[in-house]
Amino acid sequence: MSGTPDVSVVVAVYNTMPYLTECLNSLIGQSIGRDRLEIVAVDDGSTDESGAELDRFAERYPGTVKVLHQANSGGPAAPSNRALDIATGRYVYFIGSDDYLGEEALERMVACADEHGSDVVVGKMVGTNGRYVHQALYKENNPDVGLTDSALPWTLANTKLFRRDLVERHKLRFPEHLPVGSDQPFTIEACVRARKISVVADYTCYYAVKRGDASNITYRADHLARLRCAVEIMDFTAGLVEAGPERDAVLLRHFTWEVAKLVQDDFPALDRELQRELCAGVARLADAYFTDGIRDAMDVKRRVRICLAQAGAVDELCEAITSEKANGAPPFVVEGERAYARYAGFRDPRIGLSDRCYELVGEAVPGRLAQGTELLASTWEQEGDGITYTATLRLGVLGDVGGAVLRLAQGAMPASADKPKARKLPQGHELPAPVGDFTTELADDGAATVLRARIPLERCTAKLGVRVYVDVAGSTYEIPVRGEGKPMPLARRWGAYEDPYHARAKVNPKGRVVITTGPLSRPKRSLASRAKSALARRLKFRSAGPKPSGSPTSRSKRK
Repeated sequence: MSGTPDVSVVVAVYNTMPYLTECLNSLIGQSIGRDRLEIVAVDDGSTDESGAELDRFAERYPGTVKVLHQANSGGPAAPSNRALDIATGRYVYFIGSDDYLGEEALERMVACADEHGSDVVVGKMVGTNGRYVHQALYKENNPDVGLTDSALPWTLANTKLFRRDLVERHKLRFPEHLPVGSDQPFTIEACVRARKISVVADYTCYYAVKRGDASNITYRADHLARLRCAVEIMDFTAGLVEAGPERDAVLLRHFTWEVAKLVQDDFPALDRELQRELCAGVARLADAYFTDGIRDAMDVKRRVRICLAQAGAVDELCEAITSEKANGAPPFVVEGERAYARYAGFRDPRIGLSDRCYELVGEAVPGRLAQGTELLASTWEQEGDGITYTATLRLGVLGDVGGAVLRLAQGAMPASADKPKARKLPQGHELPAPVGDFTTELADDGAATVLRARIPLERCTAKLGVRVYVDVAGSTYEIPVRGEGKPMPLARRWGAYEDPYHARAKVNPKGRVVITTGPLSRPKRSLASRAKSALARRLKFRSAGPKPSGSPTSRSKRK
């Protein structure tokens, strides 16, 4: 390679065989060409064959691959900094040594940066082997995004293209004392100082691999290490971005991910002293940065856990976590157009948390309603020529729910309702008047509402979904009743004797209860069957008809 390369790719390496080989092959095979590419790989004291593999590539591609070896530093920050010190490209790109790039990734990102004058380019990333990668930023190509008008705060890894002039002008380097998240301060500052940030979304540039042994460093860090990293990253961001919407946009991500992970399902099993330390750390961050805007933008589950930790309510926090894990989401308490999730600590004067911590604030709740809706029993009631479908259901709502009804609805639910298993009806959507009788009462355990419904069936051919409709926080939700594992009433014949109908209740492939009705008629016989019957009748007729006069039987009678 002669002259200045377009891009230097930095690879910090520690024990990533055999993934390393695929990573390096994906770099060597980039469509941008080796004459425009520099690979700077730093072996951070690997004890497997990673160092030897790097040397093999350096020997094979001496004009492209540079390799440095050093004693283990404990994280990717130090080797990345050392690589930055010798990188020469116009742009610098960082890749995990267990990940790999799409063939055209570097060519497309460099072209984007050159065309738009971008200081940072984010290429589309996807996860492999079950690794989660946030996708909201990659809906479309965008030459100019920011921290407040896009999902950029949710993609703060350093796996981006950075203009090296920006990096060196602001002396951007990775904090080497952070075992986890050391790329975030670098990325955040680069994005704050960049003149323009662009997104390449129409091509998968980066494949993030979750190793089969889950040995990526992010998955190994302990609770206190993650807490210390979260504190430092959030303090760093606060020092870089003044209080307001931009800071909230970045720190919302940290409260939702980094902080919330400290009080997730494994929290109740931790040592009590460790629980207290974690709650104290969460409280320190919440006291400093948990603004009303961040609180209201979070889902109620994470928000309640952070608020309980902030209040030092360790027992209630453990109860909120274990109860939800064992029993699912708690019921909603509906009061007029407001609704609250009844987690532990709700309106407990000893804790003193405001209702707002528990309130549903602008968030989608269909999944929680579906989870709390259970079919308890269903049957047919017949009287005269009529038939009525009756059902008893448990609803995960309390309070002002007297308007909850059951309907037999025509038409399929939209596909968007498949994952949450329910949906919020759009504003202005008109529903027909409910048919039947409905009563609601508090469940015996006081944790739900029992809805009893009686719906007469019409004499028609129909396929009807059994759905609950309930108003929560000023919106109406439609919840298909699920029937997996529940006994369905046997099919019934009903109506006048001379004009009978059938009624059937079954569970469809999506697990939803469906009622079908229609005329009960004799099944049509096949043409072959009808022909066979006609032939049998003719043969029977012939055998039973009068005998010829010359037959033996006739002569014997005359004798």
